[in-house]
Amino acid sequence: MNLKENAKTLQIYLPALFIAMQKKTTPISAKIIAGVAVGYALSPIDLIPDFIPVLGYLDDLILLPLLVMLCIKLIPAEVMEQCKTEANDLWHNGKPKKWYYGIPILMIWIALALLILSKVLDF
Repeated sequence: MNLKENAKTLQIYLPALFIAMQKKTTPISAKIIAGVAVGYALSPIDLIPDFIPVLGYLDDLILLPLLVMLCIKLIPAEVMEQCKTEANDLWHNGKPKKWYYGIPILMIWIALALLILSKVLDF
Protein backbone atom coordinates (compact mmCIF):
# COMPACT_ATOMS: atom_id res chain seq x y z
CA MET A 1 0.00 0.00 0.00
CA ASN A 2 1.50 3.34 -0.99
CA LEU A 3 1.21 6.58 0.98
CA LYS A 4 -1.76 7.92 -1.01
CA GLU A 5 -3.78 4.75 -0.41
CA ASN A 6 -2.80 4.81 3.27
CA ALA A 7 -3.95 8.43 3.59
CA LYS A 8 -7.23 7.64 1.80
CA THR A 9 -7.86 4.74 4.18
CA LEU A 10 -7.26 6.97 7.21
CA GLN A 11 -9.56 9.58 5.71
CA ILE A 12 -12.34 6.98 5.71
CA TYR A 13 -11.64 5.36 9.07
CA LEU A 14 -10.98 8.39 11.31
CA PRO A 15 -14.51 9.83 10.98
CA ALA A 16 -15.87 6.30 11.36
CA LEU A 17 -13.92 5.90 14.60
CA PHE A 18 -15.35 9.18 15.86
CA ILE A 19 -18.85 7.90 15.14
CA ALA A 20 -18.04 4.52 16.73
CA MET A 21 -17.06 6.27 19.97
CA GLN A 22 -20.68 7.42 20.28
CA LYS A 23 -22.21 3.96 19.80
CA LYS A 24 -23.34 2.00 22.85
CA THR A 25 -22.25 -1.28 21.23
CA THR A 26 -18.62 -0.17 20.98
CA PRO A 27 -16.47 -1.63 23.78
CA ILE A 28 -15.02 0.84 26.29
CA SER A 29 -11.42 -0.10 25.40
CA ALA A 30 -12.12 0.65 21.73
CA LYS A 31 -13.70 3.99 22.67
CA ILE A 32 -10.61 5.01 24.63
CA ILE A 33 -8.18 4.04 21.87
CA ALA A 34 -10.42 5.64 19.22
CA GLY A 35 -10.46 8.85 21.27
CA VAL A 36 -6.67 8.83 21.39
CA ALA A 37 -6.43 8.15 17.64
CA VAL A 38 -8.92 10.85 16.65
CA GLY A 39 -7.41 13.33 19.10
CA TYR A 40 -3.90 12.64 17.84
CA ALA A 41 -5.02 13.00 14.22
CA LEU A 42 -6.72 16.34 14.89
CA SER A 43 -4.07 17.76 17.19
CA PRO A 44 -1.32 19.87 15.68
CA ILE A 45 0.98 18.64 18.46
CA ASP A 46 2.89 15.45 17.63
CA LEU A 47 5.04 13.20 19.80
CA ILE A 48 7.93 13.97 17.47
CA PRO A 49 7.65 17.45 15.89
CA ASP A 50 7.39 17.47 12.09
CA PHE A 51 10.34 19.84 11.68
CA ILE A 52 12.73 17.03 12.71
CA PRO A 53 13.82 15.47 9.41
CA VAL A 54 12.42 12.00 8.67
CA LEU A 55 11.49 11.17 12.29
CA GLY A 56 8.90 13.95 12.41
CA TYR A 57 6.75 12.27 9.78
CA LEU A 58 7.49 8.68 10.80
CA ASP A 59 5.38 8.97 13.92
CA ASP A 60 2.42 10.05 11.78
CA LEU A 61 3.04 7.26 9.29
CA ILE A 62 3.42 4.56 11.94
CA LEU A 63 1.59 5.56 15.14
CA LEU A 64 -1.69 6.75 13.67
CA PRO A 65 -2.25 3.73 11.37
CA LEU A 66 -1.39 1.39 14.28
CA LEU A 67 -3.95 3.07 16.52
CA VAL A 68 -6.57 2.87 13.77
CA MET A 69 -5.84 -0.82 13.11
CA LEU A 70 -6.09 -1.60 16.82
CA CYS A 71 -9.47 0.15 17.01
CA ILE A 72 -10.75 -1.72 13.97
CA LYS A 73 -9.82 -5.02 15.64
CA LEU A 74 -11.57 -4.04 18.89
CA ILE A 75 -14.80 -2.73 17.33
CA PRO A 76 -17.28 -5.39 16.14
CA ALA A 77 -17.28 -5.69 12.33
CA GLU A 78 -20.98 -4.86 11.87
CA VAL A 79 -20.64 -1.73 14.02
CA MET A 80 -17.57 -0.64 12.06
CA GLU A 81 -19.33 -1.11 8.73
CA GLN A 82 -22.29 0.93 9.94
CA CYS A 83 -19.94 3.67 11.17
CA LYS A 84 -18.09 3.75 7.84
CA THR A 85 -21.41 4.20 6.05
CA GLU A 86 -22.38 7.02 8.41
CA ALA A 87 -18.93 8.60 7.96
CA ASN A 88 -19.40 8.67 4.18
CA ASP A 89 -22.68 10.51 4.71
CA LEU A 90 -21.00 13.06 6.99
CA TRP A 91 -19.83 15.09 3.99
CA HIS A 92 -22.38 16.80 1.82
CA ASN A 93 -21.27 18.93 -1.14
CA GLY A 94 -17.70 18.98 0.16
CA LYS A 95 -18.66 20.34 3.58
CA PRO A 96 -19.27 18.33 6.74
CA LYS A 97 -22.87 18.37 7.90
CA LYS A 98 -21.78 18.42 11.53
CA TRP A 99 -19.00 21.00 11.38
CA TYR A 100 -19.72 22.05 14.95
CA TYR A 101 -17.83 18.98 16.22
CA GLY A 102 -14.68 21.05 15.65
CA ILE A 103 -15.77 23.80 18.05
CA PRO A 104 -14.49 22.09 21.26
CA ILE A 105 -11.07 21.56 19.67
CA LEU A 106 -10.97 25.18 18.53
CA MET A 107 -11.96 26.36 22.02
CA ILE A 108 -9.21 24.27 23.63
CA TRP A 109 -6.58 25.78 21.33
CA ILE A 110 -7.86 29.31 21.94
CA ALA A 111 -7.72 28.71 25.70
CA LEU A 112 -4.16 27.37 25.43
CA ALA A 113 -3.11 30.35 23.32
CA LEU A 114 -4.61 32.77 25.86
CA LEU A 115 -2.91 30.92 28.72
CA ILE A 116 0.47 31.11 26.98
CA LEU A 117 -0.10 34.74 26.08
CA SER A 118 -1.01 35.59 29.68
CA LYS A 119 2.18 33.91 30.95
CA VAL A 120 4.34 35.66 28.36
CA LEU A 121 2.84 39.09 29.06
CA ASP A 122 2.67 38.48 32.84
CA PHE A 123 -1.04 39.14 33.32
